[in-house]
Amino acid sequence: MIDLPVKVKKYGGTSVGSVESIRSVAQDLASEHQQGIPQLVVVSAMAKTTDKLLGMALQITPRPRARELDMLLTTGEQVSIALLAMAVHELGTNAIALTGAQCGILTDGNFSRARIQNIATDKIYKLLEEDNIVIVAGFQGITSDQEITTLGRGGSDTTATALAAALKSPVCEIYTDVDGVFTASPRIVSDARLLEFIGYDEMLEFAASGSHVLHPRCVEIASKYDISLEVRSSFHHRPGTTVVREELLEKVAITGVTGDAEIARIALMRVKDIPGVAARISKTLADANVHIQLIIQGIRHDQTNDFSLIISQEDAQHSQEILQRVSKEVEAQEIQVDTHVARVSVIGSGVASNPGVAARMFQALADNEINIQLISSSEIRIACIILEDQLDSAIRALHEAFDLSNLERKQIPTT
Repeated sequence: MIDLPVKVKKYGGTSVGSVESIRSVAQDLASEHQQGIPQLVVVSAMAKTTDKLLGMALQITPRPRARELDMLLTTGEQVSIALLAMAVHELGTNAIALTGAQCGILTDGNFSRARIQNIATDKIYKLLEEDNIVIVAGFQGITSDQEITTLGRGGSDTTATALAAALKSPVCEIYTDVDGVFTASPRIVSDARLLEFIGYDEMLEFAASGSHVLHPRCVEIASKYDISLEVRSSFHHRPGTTVVREELLEKVAITGVTGDAEIARIALMRVKDIPGVAARISKTLADANVHIQLIIQGIRHDQTNDFSLIISQEDAQHSQEILQRVSKEVEAQEIQVDTHVARVSVIGSGVASNPGVAARMFQALADNEINIQLISSSEIRIACIILEDQLDSAIRALHEAFDLSNLERKQIPTT
């Protein structure tokens, strides 16, 4: 029987991007193991491995079947977990590498974007009780009929958080190549501030709006099971960012600015204004497993509608082909596709309660001659669709407008 909570960790691709990096991670794992801390470690494929595998597939065929693509891409994580287990062995510590299937991660049959349905933990506990560090391949699972699946880009975050939930671990540590979550990308804004704390809802908006630090599904699971996510660099031992419940944090108007250039806009022009059109368009894309990030309907004077859809850039061509087939049914006069757009968002727990936020955002963009094509908002986010080549300028302008380089986010003292 394990007396202490299982410590769940996740290491990203850059954290295990070389043999030297793998040895460094192994050293950290062995050190904690010597302290008697039970550990389950989720590992991504080595840096750029997934892209290389995908590149080879695309040399064979421009449209590889999803089943075979999942079969191919899951091999990247198997390399990482095997090498890391070997490195731990060399330090005289027990470790065992498991694929997602061997670990007991059961998913649905949605290849390339599978969702975890259940995790069997008996084997994990048995291996931990036998004094092993359990090293699990992220990003993957298996269906009830033994088909290998992947969870989509960033799926290793989801694997780690789901395992933390299954093992009832209160914390999941996410090790990556950045120091944590910043008020904006440090690559774009030189004085971006590291956030010591951020709420689940805000982090979910960060993840869904272009920040690649955490995967949205990972944050959803953490929030549901009240798991604290600790995001930190794997290259040093300084504190990073902790993701916790909003009620534990002081409210601020704006927490950060994010940008996403990996989107596309599809417009169906002059669609006949009759009931059921929006349902037909959205269902068609949903059946093709295309996620609509934003949909805006505008009414023309001639009582036709223009539908603007924001989707992932990788879905643009496929979506256009699908919508061409239904354009006659909805009587669309034209379909326009624009892959040169981007989304810039301001995010914060005080967006809804501070009426000046939207005005300040729009004014900052206007002052920098950045035209807004579409606008959407929620209680904690305002997002604008702009031209892709203006994205970096927009992020810098908004970061300055909301004085985020001086932001301080604190926990509420508990009594």
